[in-house]
Amino acid sequence: MGQQRSIFITGGGSGIGRAAALHFAEAGWFVGVADINVAGMDETLGAIAGEAKWAGHLDVRDRAAWDESLAAFAAAAGGRIDVLVNNAGIGTGGSLSELDPEEIDRCLDINLKGVLYGAQAAYPYLKASAPRSAMVNIASAAGIAGSAGMSVYCATKFGVRAVSESLDAEWAPDRITVASVCPGFIETPLLNGTGNRKSNEQIRDRVRAAGLEISPVEHVAQAIWDAVHGDKLDYFVGPTSRRMAFAKRWMPGKVRKQLRASSGPLGR
Repeated sequence: MGQQRSIFITGGGSGIGRAAALHFAEAGWFVGVADINVAGMDETLGAIAGEAKWAGHLDVRDRAAWDESLAAFAAAAGGRIDVLVNNAGIGTGGSLSELDPEEIDRCLDINLKGVLYGAQAAYPYLKASAPRSAMVNIASAAGIAGSAGMSVYCATKFGVRAVSESLDAEWAPDRITVASVCPGFIETPLLNGTGNRKSNEQIRDRVRAAGLEISPVEHVAQAIWDAVHGDKLDYFVGPTSRRMAFAKRWMPGKVRKQLRASSGPLGR
């Protein structure tokens, strides 16, 4: 029997990160969760039976902290890391003209720079555990088409997909699997946010008013599992994400017309 495989998940204190942690733990993996939400991480670990688990505080904007967290996790997991899931992210919405510069910087730093820092820090571990190693980046349907009131968030999620595509090519000689997962609207705490400081309306309420579906978070966990074990670059989760990917590819003019006539958000 081979060595137990290990997975490091950012944003593991809730939502997609927690669901992925539980999914892989049930399959017998050694699971590590990192977050700034210590209480949330404790809840995640509490839901995992046995001792094959680890948690650590990590602000993904801190490049040095990445090295420290991955080294600590690798030591706990028997000296190796097989999979990194770059999941930590925040939502930012509203007219660009109304966003505070700090809101813009925070979204870019967490959602995009955090992914780049994670990839850079994890590379030596993933190279060492190849060819079955993988990095899965959580993007969004907002990384498929840019909608009004979502410019900063869409920029980060388009960027996450671009990073994935670039590293899929860059890391191919090392036989590291790279993929992006693009959820539509998923039942996570992100839906309880308002998008920006000047809005009191929850994202969840806007999604329901638009008649769009909200998919179970377990569907994203399954997509992450599929990405680790598959060979596709993009995994679209939920009807909104799949419809948008299809339409953007085959009917780009129609998508543009619809987006110009609408101001609704597009995902995660």
